[in-house]
Amino acid sequence: MIVLGIESSCDETAAAVVENGTSILSSIVSSQADVHHKYGGVVPELASRMHIEAILPVVNQAMDAAGTSLDAIDGVAATRGPGLTGALLVGFSFAKAFAWARGLPLAGVNHLEGHIHSVFLTPNPPEFPFVILLASGGHTNLYHVTSFDDFELMGQTRDDAAGEAFDKVAKMLGLGYPGGAVIEKLAHGGDPARFSFPKPFLEKDSFDFSFSGLKSAVARFIHEQVPDAASMKANIAASMKANIAASMKADIAASMKADITASMKADIAASFQESVVDVLSRKLLGAATARGVNHIAVAGGVAANGALEERLKNIINAPLDFFDHKKAEQIKGMTLHIPPVSLCGDNAAMIAARGYGMILDGRVCRLDHDVFSRTRI
Repeated sequence: MIVLGIESSCDETAAAVVENGTSILSSIVSSQADVHHKYGGVVPELASRMHIEAILPVVNQAMDAAGTSLDAIDGVAATRGPGLTGALLVGFSFAKAFAWARGLPLAGVNHLEGHIHSVFLTPNPPEFPFVILLASGGHTNLYHVTSFDDFELMGQTRDDAAGEAFDKVAKMLGLGYPGGAVIEKLAHGGDPARFSFPKPFLEKDSFDFSFSGLKSAVARFIHEQVPDAASMKANIAASMKANIAASMKADIAASMKADITASMKADIAASFQESVVDVLSRKLLGAATARGVNHIAVAGGVAANGALEERLKNIINAPLDFFDHKKAEQIKGMTLHIPPVSLCGDNAAMIAARGYGMILDGRVCRLDHDVFSRTRI
């Protein structure tokens, strides 16, 4: 069965053609990162408009790249939620129209379930059961996966997701959006041990996450590194009242940013990343030992972080350096599964892979079905 997948939940317009839920014939992603970069985050109205412009060209590119005709498509799968409502409506409405016009079944896919299915598109997918960390800009969840359709939520973020924290810290450092890749790149030249930021583990044996406090700690630290920040802000406010030249205002603002040197920024990025990576890896492996599984996986945008993959491999190779003897014995020999970078971020191949099973089971959408912005698996 050949499925056309469509994804438009946030700031990527994507289409893919996947055969039998595992073989990617094509996968096209049109990113809006350049559009949202100057705002330091995604602007929903702009995202929706960009999806409208991109959806047809992206689908055509996916069909051309797959070398597939319209008649060869057996079903359609589109992200139904969660995500930005306006953005979701573009892709889901297009998919409904496409499926209706061709007389094809349509699967409305949960975006989170799509991310979980991204690991099944790899050459060596995890064996059931396994525990997966789904970490992205909007979600940081742990699931115990026992089949293609059974996902037990073991823990989730109580406030900021890991990817969201990366974006916000990047904005604090003047690095723009998206923050994950730029923080990781900057951290390569920094000292992760220079600054001690909190590592929120919450209650003992809890698998929930909380990154709001870490983000706030970084914000306070940056503020403390700028001498006389309050007086400088007062000068800016006074300059606005006095209607002084814009160039002078820019000079005052620039002097504030200049007080944090490039080397300090790198150390802040590395120390922040160290806290996030330590929490994510310990929580994932703790959840895996609690369920007694031999396979673990990471999916979502944060799965592309090289420091996280390296830390997980280090722990598996030397678990006694991080856990007690009992848990270390369980961790030793675990197999780690992380999809390639192209499948970590939002993409339509994972949506098609999830939709394939749904269509086979007859779980398809009607024309009156709508999108949803928030949901749990």
